[in-house]
Amino acid sequence: MITTTTPSIEGRPITGNNGIVVGEAIMGANVFRDVFASITDIVGGRSGAYEKELQKARETAIEELEERARAMGADAVVGVDLDYEVVGQSMLMVSVSGTGVTLG
Repeated sequence: MITTTTPSIEGRPITGNNGIVVGEAIMGANVFRDVFASITDIVGGRSGAYEKELQKARETAIEELEERARAMGADAVVGVDLDYEVVGQSMLMVSVSGTGVTLG
């Protein structure tokens, strides 16, 4: 599955618009507590453990986006946008959206 932030794919004409597709992943407060409780790798204000959890959430959201795009018959997702939002007081949501397309 081709997934890109650009509106087109060079050398591959878009022949159909399958619609908007979205993937989400939510990290709960317990993840933050567990990560912060085990942090021993803070260097220069950065936490490798925390960044690893964010990376995992982002990858999960992208995988979900691609699965939903396949289910709608898309060959690719263009115009992909990543957003991070705080949900309530104790959760972080990673949301990925784009347009599922059929390629020629």
